[in-house]
Amino acid sequence: MKICVIGTVGVPATYGGFETLVENLIKKQLAEFYVYCSSKHYSQQIKEYNGAKLIYISLNANGVSSIFYDFFSITHALLVGHRNFLILGVSGAIFFPIIKLFPGARLVTNLDGIEWKREKWRGFAKNFLKLSEYLAVKFSDVVVSDNASITEYIKKKYKRDSRTIAYGGDHAIISPCSSKKLSNLGEELKYKYALSLCRIEPENNIHTILDAFTRSELPLIFIGNWKSSEYGIKLYEHYKDFENIKLLMPIYCLDTLYIYRSLCAVYLHGHSAGGTNPSLVEMMHFSKPIIAYDCSFNRASMENRGNYFLTSDDLYTKIDDLDALETGNALKEIASTRYTWDHIRTQYINLFKTQRS
Repeated sequence: MKICVIGTVGVPATYGGFETLVENLIKKQLAEFYVYCSSKHYSQQIKEYNGAKLIYISLNANGVSSIFYDFFSITHALLVGHRNFLILGVSGAIFFPIIKLFPGARLVTNLDGIEWKREKWRGFAKNFLKLSEYLAVKFSDVVVSDNASITEYIKKKYKRDSRTIAYGGDHAIISPCSSKKLSNLGEELKYKYALSLCRIEPENNIHTILDAFTRSELPLIFIGNWKSSEYGIKLYEHYKDFENIKLLMPIYCLDTLYIYRSLCAVYLHGHSAGGTNPSLVEMMHFSKPIIAYDCSFNRASMENRGNYFLTSDDLYTKIDDLDALETGNALKEIASTRYTWDHIRTQYINLFKTQRS
């Protein structure tokens, strides 16, 4: 069975949740995968990775150019004979009717949350994403939602069922690391600290988290792309000099992230949009207390366990008394059942097997 994957920056994964999804889908070679990649992102363009064939498109995979990136990926795939499509995101949904003109074409689409609701989209962009979501739901053979709240939204808005498939997080639990890096960094992290890790965007409530820690003595390590937007730059300049707040640039090395995650006292998750977030399900595997923004997406992901906040005052109260927090033991049990890559991989492969029968 051949499956063509469209809509990501590509693999090896060095960008985000969709890329990590693809990297773990292809790992067991349960199908013959063809993955479209952005040549703008990879200085070295290898032809094959973990058994998957890689095809490069000479455009950026994000922002406005993602529409054309998906269009050229879809066009190339159709012309060379692909008929099984796994589409990640709705950027290219205006071309989905074209795919359906080809006999035997099967289209499985992961919507990537309710994208048009994100604060960063305004005017034409917001309306275009609404249209893209509609077209994706209408023309896909299977719609995938990564969160039960999105499944309910699709049912209510479009009167259509979708399959709820989240993300795995067990790849973040590496074998016990005995490297010098663990030893050296571990020495620096002997004190009790809070950890947060995300893209620096308004809907992730970065400002709310940082404001709470200006009134706390608890150290905070916050890892993110601080220099990628005006929002991030302003926050970085405002908060970088607080003694208990350490703002780190993005870290993609799993070994290093493992150290920060395994040694923290509490994890903060500020996402308020987008569905099930990969960084949250990864952290659930560490059995740490988690304080998440109180929204339906996060409550669905954590099955209403864990701890929640809405305002900086809420968060300050919780970080001021860590002993009163619900531990992460229940979250670990949930993650071990729902958020493993073996489980996720099987669900995706079964979608195509079902469609073939």
